[in-house]
Amino acid sequence: MEVANKFKAIPSIDRLLLVAANDLEISNYPRELVTDCLRQATARSRELLRQGVDTDIEADALVAMAKLLLRRFNKPSLRRIINATGVVLHTNLGRAPLSTRAVSCVNEVMAGYSTLEYDVDTGNRGSRYSHVVQQLCRLTGAEDAIVVNNNAAAVMLVLSALAKGREVIVSRGELIEIGGSFRIPDVLKQSGASLVEVGTTNKTHLSDFEQAIGCNTGAILKVHTSNYCIIGFTSQPSGLELSELAHKHNLPVIEDLGSGTLLPLTVGGQVEPSVNERLSLGFDIVTFSGDKLLGGAQAGIIAGKAEYIAKMKKDPLLRAIRIDKLSLAALEGTLMEYTLGQPLRDIPVLAMLNASTDELRERAELLNNLMVKTNLPGLAAEVISLNSPAGGGALPAAVLAGYGVAVQLAGRSAAEVETCLRQREIPIIARIQEDRVILDVRCLTEQDFVEIATALCELGRLEP
Repeated sequence: MEVANKFKAIPSIDRLLLVAANDLEISNYPRELVTDCLRQATARSRELLRQGVDTDIEADALVAMAKLLLRRFNKPSLRRIINATGVVLHTNLGRAPLSTRAVSCVNEVMAGYSTLEYDVDTGNRGSRYSHVVQQLCRLTGAEDAIVVNNNAAAVMLVLSALAKGREVIVSRGELIEIGGSFRIPDVLKQSGASLVEVGTTNKTHLSDFEQAIGCNTGAILKVHTSNYCIIGFTSQPSGLELSELAHKHNLPVIEDLGSGTLLPLTVGGQVEPSVNERLSLGFDIVTFSGDKLLGGAQAGIIAGKAEYIAKMKKDPLLRAIRIDKLSLAALEGTLMEYTLGQPLRDIPVLAMLNASTDELRERAELLNNLMVKTNLPGLAAEVISLNSPAGGGALPAAVLAGYGVAVQLAGRSAAEVETCLRQREIPIIARIQEDRVILDVRCLTEQDFVEIATALCELGRLEP
């Protein structure tokens, strides 16, 4: 049949609706949605015909295609995955997984109404920020704190409240770009402040800052290079030097820590400064993320001097970037782990980053043995040593030594196996190396091991 005739032969939507009416599964969906999916199916068929692809245009085939489209509405696009990449703070996979206590706090708030902005002691309106301020101040040594929806918003609020219409001095070597092509100069410009660059890419001296201070200077900003490193012939003024210089000229000194850790942290050969350490050097304000090294949900945390935090609370921008109740509940639960629990054990990110190579090898052997016990013909599995980045714009110089399992399945390429694992109901995200699928165990639970073994068994029984 010629292409033109095939176009004419595509059944009408009314005809397809009659055929679809006999399908019990389709009958559970709203008629409007069924009609829309049938239209998508016929449009897809027309496009394939235009491309010269021979495709089935019978009514049953088009209804079957529409049924696949309908099933997508029953499966959330945002769902749980199994992270076998070994990257702890994988930005594309949601960064930090939450602790048990944090999940419990979120579930409690989701179940109904909450004390988000209600003070049960007085019966009056309360502040959403009060739920975490006391713990943040205790853990960081700050006088006060406030929380917004992410760290870029935190930096913007700080600059808007403290330096709008004025100049902010930043070292040229710290004008970083964060995820999604957002850059510190752009955030600074949006806040209403003006950027003054000093120094060079690799070297900036204290005198560069001092010479740039003028009558319109609003603040000095230091940006921690949390997502890259400059090594070699480099130098930057210390935090103590910058704070002393700023205070000498009655200026606030701000540090954007980016990742931000509440505990002293040494991982993979890299030392990350804690928020408490930076504030103790004299920084008036420090900003950092909630969903990276802290191990909670997405948030931008601002900690420091009460007089400056008070100005931020009055800035109209605050309402536009305020944190939502579920992220706030997750943050409060995470902070409770630091205060009441054993954070290195109970906060998944910290437990994963600090896992010993002996522990990881033992877990890799457990996963490997589980695969061997399946007796799946054609399955070759081997425990191997691995190196992984921390991910998420954190600890860029750290090398995380660990272990995983390299898998091959007879008759299937590594790309085919990886694709099949990725497209499961619960996607398993792995990586490929030397035509083998690599399953790094650092971010896996024992339940994940069972899911992976089951997935490989199911895949092995399918015809290549």
